[in-house]
Amino acid sequence: MTDTSSTGQARGEAQAPRRRALYRLMRYLPLVAPVLLWAVPCWVLLYAGQHWPAPVTAGGTALFVLGLVAMPLGMARGHGRRQQDAAAILGDTLLGVSWVLFTWSVLLGVLLRLALAVAGVGDGQDRARAVTWAVLGVSAVLLAWGYAEARRVPRVRRLDVRLPRLGAGLDGLRVVLVTDTHYGPLDRARWSARVCETVNSLEADLVCHTGDIADGTAERRRAQAAPLGTVRATHARVYVTGNHEYYSEAQGWVDLMDRLGWEPLRNRHLLLERGGDTLVVAGVDDVTAESSGLPGHRAHLAGALDGADPGLPVLLLAHQPAFVDRAAAAGVDLQLSGHTHGGQIWPFHHLVRLDQPALAGLSHHGARTVLYTSRGTGFWGPPFRVFAPSEITLLVLRSGN
Repeated sequence: MTDTSSTGQARGEAQAPRRRALYRLMRYLPLVAPVLLWAVPCWVLLYAGQHWPAPVTAGGTALFVLGLVAMPLGMARGHGRRQQDAAAILGDTLLGVSWVLFTWSVLLGVLLRLALAVAGVGDGQDRARAVTWAVLGVSAVLLAWGYAEARRVPRVRRLDVRLPRLGAGLDGLRVVLVTDTHYGPLDRARWSARVCETVNSLEADLVCHTGDIADGTAERRRAQAAPLGTVRATHARVYVTGNHEYYSEAQGWVDLMDRLGWEPLRNRHLLLERGGDTLVVAGVDDVTAESSGLPGHRAHLAGALDGADPGLPVLLLAHQPAFVDRAAAAGVDLQLSGHTHGGQIWPFHHLVRLDQPALAGLSHHGARTVLYTSRGTGFWGPPFRVFAPSEITLLVLRSGN
């Protein structure tokens, strides 16, 4: 008989060096990534066989070098100790532009050049220049469209979620989810008010915010968050922290949401009763809370469910989808999460999938746990959304099998 514990241990020991090598590589990523993001499109657009006039090559190269210097500098001054909003806007925008240019320089630089060569179109220089204009054209269109997508009020995504343990009295319960609003350097107070108007039009029984309210402290972003106080719900408005709160004095956000009339579910629950049936609505701090050093902040599911009847269905708010393993082990019926932004700018979703078990939408885990992952209501950093639209989610809970 095979000793499975020994086999698992041996496999873990074999994988350990690879994990350590990956972690070492990740340390250098902040240094290497900006260079690649600007150097690759610079090479593809200016040097890979085009033979542009010298002033064009020199001017284009200077622009790429300027972007390479300005992007990390702007992000450091904007998101570091200085918290300069203008610098953050510049750095974040350049990050989005460089990512789109890099992506399409790689794709079109290989695929389009190959297709033209196979078709026998032009010589090497003609094909190289065709790639340059295609990359610039596609990138310009995607950036303009992505900016409009990021700044608009999200469309409402409606879906039914069937929970076998949900009582008939709760059938049809309307739950609205907003998350990852990320109020930040770009003032979006008017956008925030319009989002809240849309939420109110959905006539929710329960409204949930699963964290990452803002980038910045509650005092700094209060005006953008204030419209959240106008949100209406028949039974409750509930909120849990995301990882970005822990970069920006999380307790201040918990206190502000409380003053705006939201219930901060910090490792606790409330009971929602309708038609003689009861739903446990629980919430946990983000998984990064414990490392923040804030006293009493940590993700504690057992504490959130303490005192709840184990026979009742549970709706859990947890910012990160990765928490679903613990939720499934505890028999939670439905977990609502955000965090992923659906990748925000394609094809970043491939990297998100390395860190999270779900990217967007419904997924099933364990014996009965359903996870819904929102693509988010706002955006983080670069003011673009490419093939990852934002959303306000209306989930109608259904009882029975």
